Amino acid sequence: MLEMRPSCETCDKDLPADQTGAMICSFECTFCQACVRDVHKGECPNCGGGFSPRPRRKGEALEKYPASTKRIHKPK
Repeated sequence: MLEMRPSCETCDKDLPADQTGAMICSFECTFCQACVRDVHKGECPNCGGGFSPRPRRKGEALEKYPASTKRIHKPK
């Protein structure tokens, strides 16, 4: 199950689990769309992989399986 990390690792922007806008790599490194596009140029700075849009988790699923609250912030 995805951790649904709460923020961008580069700019620390909030990325709520029930909204679109988060991008993840295969290791769940999590970034906002702007940082993926403008800072990292589509390549994960941690593992070198590509990105996909993170799916949303809403309603009962989010209540039963809450998103992570652990923030990972590694400014470039």
